[in-house]
Amino acid sequence: MLSLVLLMTAGSSRAEVNVSVGINVPVPPPLFIPAPPELVIIPGTYAYYPPGVDVDIVFYHGYWYRPYDNYWYRATSYNGPWHYVVRERVPQYIFNLPPDYRRAYHDNPRIPYGHVHKNWNKWERDKYWDKRHWKHKQHEWKHEKKEQKHERKKVTQEHRHGNKEMHQGKQGQKQEHKQKRKNGQNDPE
Repeated sequence: MLSLVLLMTAGSSRAEVNVSVGINVPVPPPLFIPAPPELVIIPGTYAYYPPGVDVDIVFYHGYWYRPYDNYWYRATSYNGPWHYVVRERVPQYIFNLPPDYRRAYHDNPRIPYGHVHKNWNKWERDKYWDKRHWKHKQHEWKHEKKEQKHERKKVTQEHRHGNKEMHQGKQGQKQEHKQKRKNGQNDPE
């Protein structure tokens, strides 16, 4: 009897058993943000969100977090790719955000993405936002945006001025041609 059990055990050990326990996690729809988004600090945290984006995504500690269909995803870029992350790996700061943060802080100062991406670690380490330096920086960023707007306006005006001169030149040629015809002069053309 023992030899029969050993023989059956030996025979069954050759058979491979492949048990896969997987979680069927939905894939969030792709997200495409054409340019680096401006961000807003969520007061009392060192988490940032882009008020100009209609999807809930939050930047925290160098990663982007995105809830979708009761699951959480993380990416190193605001456009993804998004990878599923177990709930226990999502920072508590993200879970503790005020439920209405998108509406409540929508009008807060915008921070250029490049500044956040470059400085988030230093800002948190130095408690930058706790010291409220953002008012001074906000002024700098507004000034920077104003200069960029002025440059765009200048280029647009130069472009318009060039088109206006070209249009005036054509109008002048037409007037001159009419005057010659009126005086009975023919163009040599």
